[in-house]
Amino acid sequence: MIRSFVVVGLLVAASSVVLAQQTSQPPARGPEMALALEGAQAAVAACAMNGVKAAVSVVNSGGVLRLLLTADGTTDDQIEISRKKAATAVALKTATSEIADKMEKDAAYKAKIEQDKALFPRPGGLLLMAGSDVIGAIGVSGASRLNGVPGGVRDEGCAKAGVDKVSGRLK
Repeated sequence: MIRSFVVVGLLVAASSVVLAQQTSQPPARGPEMALALEGAQAAVAACAMNGVKAAVSVVNSGGVLRLLLTADGTTDDQIEISRKKAATAVALKTATSEIADKMEKDAAYKAKIEQDKALFPRPGGLLLMAGSDVIGAIGVSGASRLNGVPGGVRDEGCAKAGVDKVSGRLK
């Protein structure tokens, strides 16, 4: 009987340590849902003005999907790529176009980034900032090369429209 109490006591103590460790990290931050939607709508509209059917993902500071908005006719690949672009921007705390540029100049950095299959270092993912804090990102996918401009660069223009729409109101 005493042995049972000791085992139960150890389990309770262990679970308290686990709970304390789990709660020591602050929860992920993210844009308010209304602002996430407004930013995503602005990004989809910017792409639509250029004839692009885009998928737009908004993730929180932990890279978790908060919102997905797609134009009619987008593909499953575009949806997944938009999410990965947003998650990559958050994970590396920079625009995905900057990551792609750095990969072109630094072979060691490129090798490191390419090892992580969860990352998608192509232009189209931009950070959402509240002051100096990263609270999430917008990722856009759908554009293809046009007049010599790569699709990712065009995607990033759409993402910028979304960020610009909400950036002054993020907290």
